[in-house]
Amino acid sequence: MSRPSIAERLRQTRRLARGEGVSGVAARLRARASEAIAPPGDRGLPVSREDLVRASEVAAAGWKLPEPAPWREGEPLTVAWVCVPPGAGSGGHTTMFRMVAALERAGHRCVVYLHDRHGWDVEQHRRAIRNWWPWVDAEVRDLAGGIEDSHAIFATSWPTAYPVLASPAKGVRCYFVQDFEPWFYPAGSEALLAEATYRFGFHGVTAGRWLAQLLRREYGMAADHFDFGCDLEHYALAGSPERSGVCYLCRPGKPRRAHELAVASLELFAARHPEVEIHTYGASPGNLPFATTDHGLLTPQELGALYGRCAAGLVLSATNVSLVPHEMLAAGCIPVVNDAEHNRVVLDNDHVAYAEPMPFELARTLSRLVSRPAAEQAAAAEAAAASVESISWTESGERVERVVREIVAARSVSELVA
Repeated sequence: MSRPSIAERLRQTRRLARGEGVSGVAARLRARASEAIAPPGDRGLPVSREDLVRASEVAAAGWKLPEPAPWREGEPLTVAWVCVPPGAGSGGHTTMFRMVAALERAGHRCVVYLHDRHGWDVEQHRRAIRNWWPWVDAEVRDLAGGIEDSHAIFATSWPTAYPVLASPAKGVRCYFVQDFEPWFYPAGSEALLAEATYRFGFHGVTAGRWLAQLLRREYGMAADHFDFGCDLEHYALAGSPERSGVCYLCRPGKPRRAHELAVASLELFAARHPEVEIHTYGASPGNLPFATTDHGLLTPQELGALYGRCAAGLVLSATNVSLVPHEMLAAGCIPVVNDAEHNRVVLDNDHVAYAEPMPFELARTLSRLVSRPAAEQAAAAEAAAASVESISWTESGERVERVVREIVAARSVSELVA
């Protein structure tokens, strides 16, 4: 194709604006500008050269990892958690902070180290943590200041696994795995670097059974799992009117949440059911080809109320399932989920509506749910809520605390014997 003229560019821009809206065109321009100023071949890996060099040194030395700080059975533990700075309402950080709080309730000390490669002041991140997760007492530090000797040190994502490996601090290396991160990327550098972290010799603690099975089978990684809990304080069955709406957690920036597939499915559904209100929440969906009510970022209380008046919710995941299906079930909203082994293993719930990941199958399943008589919908909502009423984050936290204690105890004994 020859270089387009200015007139052709203008016509292209008008066509894009009609289809994607001004926000869509602006996003394209930002992406183009970012590509233009980036160094050739540089996509900005989230791992520093220093950490990569240190990782190679650890590998060359036979992968000998530091022992835990001195500890005796019955004493409180010091546990370090290395994570990227959290965004408001982040589900992954919420799960991590629930485990931090569980360890603190058991009498242990936790320190959160923030791995921020964008130069923001750590005090900004502290304020965000105290605002969104006020029940966490852990000290918050900048990872740039180093990690103090601990009994256990957790990496919480693949970019944090490299500085955890590189640190000379004492502490059993653990890995809080909430998803299979190589699948976040196309085949290439990030996918390979992410996959490599599962061979670092860390002890995995995974969200759900599927991940633990995968890591043990494919990488020989020691791994325990905890089951998903449910926030029954905010997500519960209420005396709501007849359910009619459909809700969708919108995550366009996360390919694993299959936003494009969701939009195609909802467009087919909207054509069949123009009378049914479609609610989006989370990130902005931009200009969609059907009518929606966009709620933006909701608090758990607001989200529980939304689920309480919807007949169904669309929840897609190409990797490990999110917390959303359990929360929908608790409020009597039936989640429509793409049928996949990783979703069935983790959810393990007969009230989830599974569908093949094709737009017409997902739309047909949503249609079936909203077309049921009111009495049948009410009965289904009650059964769905009852199916998760015994799932508690307290039990999940106690499980993680026990696993961490056992890992440290085993390593402490082996160090004494050695």
